[in-house]
Amino acid sequence: MDLERTKANQAKGEINKNYLEQSLHQLKCHFNWNLVKEKSSLEDLENRIKCQVKFFASESKATLYNLLAYIKHLRGQTEAALECLQQAEDSIQQENTDQAEIRRVVTWGNYAWVYYHMGRFQDAQVYLDKVETICKNFLVECPEMDSEQGWALLKFSKMHYERAKECFEKALNEKPNNPEFTLGLAITLFQLDGGKLTNAIPLLRKAIELNPNNQYVKVILALELQRVNEKTEAKELVEEALTQTPRPIEVLCKAGKFYHYMNNQDTALELLREASELSPENAYLQHQLGHYYWVKANQINKRGANEAHRNFENIEELRRRAIAHMKKAIMLFEDLTDAYSYIGQMYVQIGEYEEAEKYFQRAFSKTLTPKENQLLHLRYGNFQQYQRTSEKNAIFYYLEGLKINEESNIREKLKGKLIKIAERRFSQNPDDSVHWLILAYIHRLNGEEEKATACYKKGKGVLLENTSYDWSTLFS
Repeated sequence: MDLERTKANQAKGEINKNYLEQSLHQLKCHFNWNLVKEKSSLEDLENRIKCQVKFFASESKATLYNLLAYIKHLRGQTEAALECLQQAEDSIQQENTDQAEIRRVVTWGNYAWVYYHMGRFQDAQVYLDKVETICKNFLVECPEMDSEQGWALLKFSKMHYERAKECFEKALNEKPNNPEFTLGLAITLFQLDGGKLTNAIPLLRKAIELNPNNQYVKVILALELQRVNEKTEAKELVEEALTQTPRPIEVLCKAGKFYHYMNNQDTALELLREASELSPENAYLQHQLGHYYWVKANQINKRGANEAHRNFENIEELRRRAIAHMKKAIMLFEDLTDAYSYIGQMYVQIGEYEEAEKYFQRAFSKTLTPKENQLLHLRYGNFQQYQRTSEKNAIFYYLEGLKINEESNIREKLKGKLIKIAERRFSQNPDDSVHWLILAYIHRLNGEEEKATACYKKGKGVLLENTSYDWSTLFS
């Protein structure tokens, strides 16, 4: 009898678990928003979110704590995830906005999922019941929920920017003058394509009108205005944002970028050093510091031989700092992939070729974006051509870079390098096969098939034995 009752209870428990899981999948929360990101970058994302929690200037802390809880879950830190959700609830208690109730629903949904993954099904059901007391069904639809999802997508990864844009646009269709929705869409438009969308400017202006104290919107509007040459207004906005306190990391970074584009590296470095003191383990900040120090060293070096000689020790110190910060960036976050070839180029410039080779090879071992891969081939090709004096190897890497099908200014530079080599070779020998084969490939890339075919025939007809590149791969 007892055995039969146990079996019945187990069966009942299994049914409850299945029903519970079905209900969980209906919730509107981070676990159901397809927030996909490579695991290797979760630590870096967590550090950035922690900084924003401490010094946020825009959206609710509860939004950030909910996202932090989800990241903790993905990293297998369930107890820490529960602590973050408790912090989200504490933050919601201090809110007095229309968004607060929705954030509470999102938080409870996240609680339910975390408890489910911990095997604490009864606790998960408690939070499902809490959601149901507010919502008639789990599939709650409202502009505040769209906004909450938009913020999560925006913060989580670049790959979600388009989805975030759709969420904020949907929310604004319902409430066109909501400050938080306007802010979300404005920031999303700025982030898309590196802030190159011109329709971001009017929306950023509107966001400031609706929320005049938001420092972050001021600095990103300044960056947009700087891009369209409205420099006076842009500088006023940055200065105004920096007079407000506290000065969040995100504001300091964007303001630093503004002054960097103004070629004022001293102010840019000052702002980034302040940001780095607030978050010393932030890989992105270390990368930017390294970049700005390097740019400053090069600016001094380009003022002329006399100036460079007088400032030799200063230039060396700036370069040393640049390399140290860039190295720290990849120590903190190994998958900061564009930093490896940058460090390689730095070592090339100071004449330490073996160190340069080491970092270039580390770069080749990484999974790179198409643009990063093109840049690596350009930099390494330059290294082969000018420092290793191997034109054959340089041609190989320039061509390999060109084979990466990504339109960019880097690709145009690769073309330019090869055209110069071809012209020089032609001036020495009009029948040089490499000259004709390079031109053939450039014509093909430009869509000039007849010219490409003619050049290829000439090159193939006089192909030299010491041409080691497998040219057939370019014309197959």
